[in-house]
Amino acid sequence: MGCAGSSQSKPDVKKIRKPKPWKHPQPITKTQLTQLRDEFWDTAPHYGGRKEIWDALRAAAEADLTLAQAIVDSAGVIVQSSDLTVCYDERGAKYELPKYVLSEPTNLIRDS
Repeated sequence: MGCAGSSQSKPDVKKIRKPKPWKHPQPITKTQLTQLRDEFWDTAPHYGGRKEIWDALRAAAEADLTLAQAIVDSAGVIVQSSDLTVCYDERGAKYELPKYVLSEPTNLIRDS
């Protein structure tokens, strides 16, 4: 049973954070980064898993941390790595996200 003030929250819910700073193999422009991201999201559903989970992960990746947390929680995404690089759905399908869809590299070249 439990006391009136206790909650039934999941003990394994991880708080989302941005990935640690990372460097692309060669300096990359914002336009190139956007193109890489679009290519990944266009092909991601072909790696397996459910389209609605991929859509939720994309929305979370493009949102601020508070909204991202709400998105993954409401979609039933199980966050393995708190930076969202490894997640699972409730059926056990694995979703791996590259860092370039989650944050900008330290060697990003600003488009002029």
